[in-house]
Amino acid sequence: MKRRVLSILVDNTSGVLSRVAGLFSRRGYNIDSITAGVTANPKITRMTVVCSGDDLVLDQITKQLNKLVDVRHIKVLKTGESVNRELLLIKVKVAPSQRPSITSIAQIFRAKIVDVGKESMIIELTGEQRKLEAFLDILDEYEILELARTGLAGLSRGSEDIQYL
Repeated sequence: MKRRVLSILVDNTSGVLSRVAGLFSRRGYNIDSITAGVTANPKITRMTVVCSGDDLVLDQITKQLNKLVDVRHIKVLKTGESVNRELLLIKVKVAPSQRPSITSIAQIFRAKIVDVGKESMIIELTGEQRKLEAFLDILDEYEILELARTGLAGLSRGSEDIQYL
């Protein structure tokens, strides 16, 4: 199964996220990750959707999205031709004696410790998905109390200017 990252520019109107997600659910396609936010033009929202399937399914998803009235532009973000990042917040149960080792691990990954409690720490890490997975693998020996991931956000490389019509 292949994975495809789509950068979709849509009208910033109520219900557009629901219509995009509805297209996937009606056709039985799964969304691996979805993020959305306003662009430099407040009338336009950029959605980054990560989906999986064979070539036929992925092409069908793109064609169906193009048919939605709110969709202005779709770009496939290819590896090497785009920059993709995800944010991870993780709360780890930590005894005071374990804090130096957690801090050391966080520094290696360029993560930030954003909160320290008596028995826990919250760490923020931004990067490519494989970096986040490697960080989680190393923290596997500690008790993870809570975890939140934003989903992938991405932009194509270069100076190509997409007009926000």
